Amino acid sequence: MDNKVYAPDSTDAHIDALKKRYGGDLVILGHHYQSDDVIRHVDIVGDSLELARRIPDIKARNIVFCGVYFMAESACLLARPGQRVFLPDHDADCAMARMARAEDVERVLERLTSTGRRIVPLVYVNSSLAVKAVVGRFGGAVCTSSNARIMLEWALKEGDAVLFLPDRNLGCNTARALGVPADKQVLLDLSRDNLDTEDVRKAKLLLWPGCCPIHESLMKVEMVDAFHQHFPGCRVIVHPECSPEVVERCDGAGSTAYLIKEVENAVAQGRESALCVGTEFHLVRRLMEKYADRINIIPLAQATCPDMDRVTAEKLLATLEGLDAGKGEVFVEEALKAPARESLVRMLEICR
Repeated sequence: MDNKVYAPDSTDAHIDALKKRYGGDLVILGHHYQSDDVIRHVDIVGDSLELARRIPDIKARNIVFCGVYFMAESACLLARPGQRVFLPDHDADCAMARMARAEDVERVLERLTSTGRRIVPLVYVNSSLAVKAVVGRFGGAVCTSSNARIMLEWALKEGDAVLFLPDRNLGCNTARALGVPADKQVLLDLSRDNLDTEDVRKAKLLLWPGCCPIHESLMKVEMVDAFHQHFPGCRVIVHPECSPEVVERCDGAGSTAYLIKEVENAVAQGRESALCVGTEFHLVRRLMEKYADRINIIPLAQATCPDMDRVTAEKLLATLEGLDAGKGEVFVEEALKAPARESLVRMLEICR
């Protein structure tokens, strides 16, 4: 492409012009938690599962992922030969993903399986490619909040026990929905090294001590109670990354796609005047504005993800301007590709 210099104009206009110039050679993906300034330029919007499903069918040479780093890594695993994946800000990480290091996961799995037990690791998509590779080598799979129930059912049938990581809340909430007894679930304490205790040996579900700081710290039981008190009869629905105590007090819990669908259903049925939604605020605000004349959408907390916020329209523009030079391209370690991809593809095949 040529190095045409654009006349001074808005960031949005520059992005639109570059998208037009690249045409079918460019696709921009964006997670629901991105800001409106970014989402307005995205070609495919979705949660982690929806975006993962869409990547294999993308034919564009350039895939720009507006989200956090683990999402771009997953896109690299599923992209076709010759395709390039870009991330507007490589510092857009995930606090939860950082709570599980690959070397620690491998050490724990080696200890747990040393007695001959078949431990199936099930890793939330909010994890590094290196962790996904460890999980793949141990015969495990990836899951998302959309398919956690299906994947946990699969994993429980595959072995003697499941190691669910890194989100203890999603693991516990999913296990409760499946009827896994509380006395068969154990939260690992890596600092005190409780891997050899009797309760760990008897457990069906071993939970890694990680969480999403946004959903766990900012979504509180007292907030749910206050909403029910001030809006009698109105529902509170939350993301399953919230604590089990919060989920238990709510009227429903599910993935980002579930929350959007519940809002759409409430609007279509017209029987509710208000609905409280507990998840990342960019999405909630978008729903509030979209349905403002139909239903009162109330955020449980105005919680935004600082890592998602790292991607801005200005950084997206800079990435598009530097596509030919490879600005913002994401590369994954070759040795990790095969086992990490195996864990991710296993999820897609099971949930096909």
